[in-house]
Amino acid sequence: MNTIYAQMRRLIHQLKTHNHAYYVLDNPTISDDEYDRLRRQLIELEQQNPSLIQTDSPINQVGDKPLPFFSQITHTIPMLSLGNVFNQEDLQNFMRRVNDRLADNQKNPTYEVELKLDGLAVALIYEKGILTQAITRGDGQMGEDITQNIKTIRNLPLILDHKVERLEIRGEVLMPKAGFAKLNAQTQKNGEKTFANPRNAAAGSLRQLDPNIAKNRPLAFYAYSVVQGLPDEIHTQFDALAWLNSLGFSLSDVKLCNHADELHDYYLSVIEKRQNLPFEIDGLVIKVNDLNLQKQLGFLSREPRWATAYKFPAQTVMTRLNAIEWQVGRTGQLTPVGKLDPVNIGGVTVSNATLHNIGEIHRLDVRVGDLVSVHRAGDVIPKVTRVWKDERPANSQTITLPTHCPVCNSPVILPEDEALARCSGGLYCPAQQQEALIHFVSRKAMDIDGLGERLLIGFFAHGLIKNVADIYDLKNHASELIKLEKLGEKSVNNLLNAIEVSKKTTLPRFIYALGIRSVGESTALNLAKQFGDLDSLMQANIDALQKTPDVGTITADSIVDFFQAEHNRKVIERLLQAGVHWDSMEHTDANNQPLDGQSWVITGTLTSMGRDEAKAKLQALGAKVSSSVSAKTSALLAGEKAGSKIDKAQNLGIKIVTEAEFLAIIL
Repeated sequence: MNTIYAQMRRLIHQLKTHNHAYYVLDNPTISDDEYDRLRRQLIELEQQNPSLIQTDSPINQVGDKPLPFFSQITHTIPMLSLGNVFNQEDLQNFMRRVNDRLADNQKNPTYEVELKLDGLAVALIYEKGILTQAITRGDGQMGEDITQNIKTIRNLPLILDHKVERLEIRGEVLMPKAGFAKLNAQTQKNGEKTFANPRNAAAGSLRQLDPNIAKNRPLAFYAYSVVQGLPDEIHTQFDALAWLNSLGFSLSDVKLCNHADELHDYYLSVIEKRQNLPFEIDGLVIKVNDLNLQKQLGFLSREPRWATAYKFPAQTVMTRLNAIEWQVGRTGQLTPVGKLDPVNIGGVTVSNATLHNIGEIHRLDVRVGDLVSVHRAGDVIPKVTRVWKDERPANSQTITLPTHCPVCNSPVILPEDEALARCSGGLYCPAQQQEALIHFVSRKAMDIDGLGERLLIGFFAHGLIKNVADIYDLKNHASELIKLEKLGEKSVNNLLNAIEVSKKTTLPRFIYALGIRSVGESTALNLAKQFGDLDSLMQANIDALQKTPDVGTITADSIVDFFQAEHNRKVIERLLQAGVHWDSMEHTDANNQPLDGQSWVITGTLTSMGRDEAKAKLQALGAKVSSSVSAKTSALLAGEKAGSKIDKAQNLGIKIVTEAEFLAIIL
């Protein structure tokens, strides 16, 4: 029996090695016939010895049954973004800031440098050596559970020899260039829409509810860090990656550099070989190599102090501007979009580029027919940067702002001394209606789970909804919804239940969900605290509104205009009649603001509520909620599995509040 087990382990190892060479490196090391022979041997052994089938066998490396939706998972340790440097001076400034925070005997540390892979960041959780969960980055605090799909990736180990209680590894899921080209060729052959670039293809593959779709996509996982479970004897990022590699994880190129000049030379060498790499990259990731120094340097609110991304310069090309179209956003803002002769920029075909606003058009003096330079800002967003006037057609004409909305024909307004024009149609304008719908159901607004942009636009096109109040009438159209493409009875029931659940909300969320121009999440909270109820807010004049923190003349004008519009008032009335409600709020005063002037930080997992709810409750009591601990922090609310913020709070003598103590404060 031990001999058979050893044979199976040997075959699994061989197949994984060849899978990596084929799917990741696009460099097969054996013929298809030889590969099939090894695979058949393993299949026969598994059929004859079902009790010995290994969990990490590549024969059936596939997730479970299809999911109805992706559940949201809170990261135990937040997945922060990286800061950026774009030139040698920026790089030297980053290194100087690192040195400024280190003792004399710690200065000028060694830096570990990796390729910045252009994929989807994912956190993997292994419990006692078995992969149990995979979570996307999401907003850094919370991501989507994609465990079923991640298990289909052929170069990803599902079982590890390292049997620590909990191991968290982070890395990038990407689609190698060769696999992307083959996928797009097959997609085009099938008459389906092709993917714009490998990153979009990778992200789209991981967000399929049926893991069998992901299984057939050429995805690869590359590890870049260990955030929990690293052996105590490992003290550097370089050794941590070497350890991951010994466990079977793929890595990008890794290099150690001791000073800025050496690092910049490596940066230039990577730019030269970038096109020949098997995958897309958009720069380098630079990390202080010593893990203890990383802990000592700590974090800013959104990024680590000990790491940065050295981004490649934006790639610029020349092409012809054929037309300018005006798009209308949620708040009515008109944005000019240049329609270009299709051109390839950094491996992506670009046919549209933003022109921002009429002021930018006049600054560039860009005209239809011009030869223009276009680059992808941050290697992502296409933008017109220059007009080659020597190549301008003789009959070109200056671009003027439309006098009427291209969607609803309402007058276009351009306030004096402003560059942003907008449609005056409000919720009468179909373009604004669609964007308003998308905003209304979003997570920080009414948070209607499962009602995404695709469904909203589909319902809008079928005439089932025209404004946000119509969402709560969808229950009267259940039979029509069931007949729509890709919607069955169970999905419709789930959707209608989610809509029903959303009726219980908070006043700040409701104000934010209305989509009033210039009223963001924090302003909505301030308005709710200032006025206490919706009626008082709707009747407030400009002077009263300007007494609210962060509300100036422009925002106050927007609020008054919104609530004076008859069609907006009718929509609000319908929402309230449909049963949308919230607990009452008191006016802001010293008596009900016991935490006024205090700054709180939340860490760990709360069992009684989510972080967003805890944040809202703290704000309702007058506290400001920050993401990082500092000397100005008044208290740290610590839930389960709290991280390093507790240590920092203790070192600074900051009060640490348990969840039970917090509940006693708010109840």
